[in-house]
Amino acid sequence: MRRAGGVLLVLASVMVSALAPGGAGTAAAAAAAQPGGAEPVRFARLADGEARLYRLGPGAPVATPLPPGLRAPLGSVWKLFVYSYLVGTDAASQDYTCRGGDPEEAYCCAAGRRIDRERALVQSCGRYFEPRRLGLSGADWRRFWQAAGAPAWLQDMQAVRAERTVPVAELLAALQAVPPAAQQAASATLVSVLTVGRGEGTLASYGSLLRAKTWTMPDPARPGASIGGAAGWLADGSPAWLGGQGGSADVLRRAAPLLRPMLATVPVPDDGACVLVDMFERYPLREVTTAVPAGGAVPAGRLDGSFVAVFANGNSVRLQSRGELSLLRPPGAPARIVGRFGLNDYVARVVEREGDTAEPEAARALAVAARSYLVQQATRAQGCFRIADSSRTQRVLPHAPAAAARHAADQTDGLVLSGVAVRYHHDAGGKGRMDWTEAKRAAGQGLAFDAILARWWPQATLTSFQSPVAGDCLEIAGARQWLAGRAKQWQGRLAAESGYETPPLPAVCAVREGRPYADARRNRLYIHRLASEDDQIALAHEYLHLAFAHHPRGQDESFIEAQARKLVRTPFP
Repeated sequence: MRRAGGVLLVLASVMVSALAPGGAGTAAAAAAAQPGGAEPVRFARLADGEARLYRLGPGAPVATPLPPGLRAPLGSVWKLFVYSYLVGTDAASQDYTCRGGDPEEAYCCAAGRRIDRERALVQSCGRYFEPRRLGLSGADWRRFWQAAGAPAWLQDMQAVRAERTVPVAELLAALQAVPPAAQQAASATLVSVLTVGRGEGTLASYGSLLRAKTWTMPDPARPGASIGGAAGWLADGSPAWLGGQGGSADVLRRAAPLLRPMLATVPVPDDGACVLVDMFERYPLREVTTAVPAGGAVPAGRLDGSFVAVFANGNSVRLQSRGELSLLRPPGAPARIVGRFGLNDYVARVVEREGDTAEPEAARALAVAARSYLVQQATRAQGCFRIADSSRTQRVLPHAPAAAARHAADQTDGLVLSGVAVRYHHDAGGKGRMDWTEAKRAAGQGLAFDAILARWWPQATLTSFQSPVAGDCLEIAGARQWLAGRAKQWQGRLAAESGYETPPLPAVCAVREGRPYADARRNRLYIHRLASEDDQIALAHEYLHLAFAHHPRGQDESFIEAQARKLVRTPFP
């Protein structure tokens, strides 16, 4: 982990496993360009029965048929196959308890703590997935993967090891063989790799469209160096693999801007969930008529075409429906309209109705907020979320959303904020309530959607609504409240300092390892505790890194430390 001025610059260190001799094509074929290097990052995808390889270098990605000789080590991807087997066989698996003294447990938990299956996959806890610990049967393993049509090497449980090298084409075929239920569960969990795992910091480019397990191995062609990448699926379920020189976090970071245009074209199925919406909940209907010809009576049932809804107060609105809206005429009760939408269709309709898409990153932030609100506030009916179309909840377009709004929903497919109550308002923000006008301004200043969300919900975890992974910020009790009170006082003292900008109030989380630090992107400070004056100075120190983040002083440790001590030790009048 490298830090400058206390601000986190490089993500968590990556796991390095032993690599057995792999043959001439292994490391060189998986190599990626370093500055001045020879090979670009490589990305392979299996779609429509065809495996393609993309060289991610300068210019547009160049696609070629995937060479059968391209090989790569499994690395930590073996854990993904064990996870898929556990889900696919509905096998019970106990949490792993860390005993301490084992270097491999650095990827699992602290001594005396436990880790569950989903977090073990995201954090790459190999101890959890050891077949012997889990009591897995080699014969049952073989039958499962044979029935799935997996490659021969995957059918041999003893051969599924980190150092095993396999053709990338066969690795894609193995991912294709993962049964749908296991793939869906794994995909939902792997979204968190980009939010709290090895790919943290790349969410702005990938969105939630890449659901992959990271891997890192020693590079046999360069002693002391690594190769790494990720393997899993895209949002449309197509298997994908990424490989290059460096650890997985570095490869993901370098590939992110190059893959972004390609991922933007990946179709996102809208079948993750459905939403029933009681349309115009606060406005009783008088009648529904056809738009062309005008005024024709409309019978109960699904609506297909253009219509006009006339309300009891005399107002009217045009509707467009291709069967997603239904007119109900219950006996003895007023007529009403109910919509049944896919989740992303619903989110896109809310984005366009409650906001706009002039600033795409703000629209993506609103998409996450709208999805979070739905998951938190809706009831369940007929296997769907159920919510009213109302200013008291969220308003919904009565016609199909524009492509830009749907793009915002698709790019954040499944993402929600967990651990916080989510609300938003057009221009009246507050604690836990996003100000849409301010969100657009932040986007115009260059902030990505995850950084925008962190302004209002710094303690939240971005994850899939279908994943149990959450709560990566263990808040220091009373620290944020202590900081809130003093930050207002510090503002007066610091306002005259060159480069000072009052930052949004950050979350204060417990640091898991190493020294305290500031994470400007997620608007978080990480410290050990708040029990002494030294702890207060450490908290003030990291807060100042945020306050001077856009000025060279933010990199000056001597200046930051001196200011922190002065702020804490000088009494206020």
